Amino acid sequence: MTPKFKFADGEKVLCFHGPLLYEAKLLKSQVTKDKQIKYFIHYAGWNKNWDEWVPENRVLKFNDQNCQRQKEVSKQHAAASKNNRKSVNLAATTKGKKGDGKDGDSRASTPSKESGSSTPTVPSRGRGSKSASKNSADTPEEEAPKKKRGRQDPSAANNSNNTTPTSNNTTSLTTNNSSTVEDEEEYQLKIEVKIKLPDELKQILVDDWDCINRQRKLLEVPAKITVENILENYVAFKKQQSKTANVNNIRTDITAGLIEYFNVMLGSQLLYKFERPQYSEILQAHPNTPMCKLYGAYHFLRLFVNLGKTLAYTALDPKYIQTLYDNLNDIFKYLIKNSSQYFDLKNFINSSPEYHRRTQ
Repeated sequence: MTPKFKFADGEKVLCFHGPLLYEAKLLKSQVTKDKQIKYFIHYAGWNKNWDEWVPENRVLKFNDQNCQRQKEVSKQHAAASKNNRKSVNLAATTKGKKGDGKDGDSRASTPSKESGSSTPTVPSRGRGSKSASKNSADTPEEEAPKKKRGRQDPSAANNSNNTTPTSNNTTSLTTNNSSTVEDEEEYQLKIEVKIKLPDELKQILVDDWDCINRQRKLLEVPAKITVENILENYVAFKKQQSKTANVNNIRTDITAGLIEYFNVMLGSQLLYKFERPQYSEILQAHPNTPMCKLYGAYHFLRLFVNLGKTLAYTALDPKYIQTLYDNLNDIFKYLIKNSSQYFDLKNFINSSPEYHRRTQ
């Protein structure tokens, strides 16, 4: 017996997206092979890239009772997010007092020989997407299709650093770390922030992978132009174009968040296996220097491959997500425009035979 649809095509509804309810329009419906009803939803005011098929239990009638429920859910989520931010700020403050770094850089992400490490994925030159193998940074493999609510790979989560960037500004990029184990429903409701790199930058990542893993070269560290330099130049460039204080403040907050994420993620997620001995040397030579002041454009570009998965653990407002997209796309345009300055293959240097032996 064919199941009956509770909602009609074109109907205005409320739909759960993560823990919150949003106003949406039901575009079409279908019955799957296992006789489950699904609806194709467009969220009001959202980019069509967020349109998705959802099961019937996520859709509610648009009426006064459910609108009131929407407000209550929103209040509960806001209160929970506020408590999480307080706990994260407290944890970061405590860790900061114990650490040696003055700039909030975390060294807990330093990989050990006993523990595994997540490696940056590399877009391919063609249509198919390839990534660096999780078991070996030297061998690319086909990347599995990503789901809209994809989660960070558990192995990467185990290897990543628990230190989180924090800010008093509620629109900053802050992560929500919880020591409690999530149930299956919470796992499924995590939202992956999809960051799409332009083709020009994907090609740079391919060249980067080739130089490190095939040609066995290394990037100069400390870099001539560091991540901190790049973002400072970007902010200064944009301030010349826009004098709007609010826009400039948001841009400054986002770039500060990117720097903190870079400092935290570099050691655990942004290095290839071949680079790890060099990284150990850098830590010994510059024990109190944040990574953003040592590493440059190529490593910064790798950040955006893994950042979306990491932000799935952050309580971000949907409106802010769109603001984040706009600013990231603007950064990408800036990097492309200045690619000859920031992405020079001459920055790759030959490694010594002794270094090769250390990587084996």
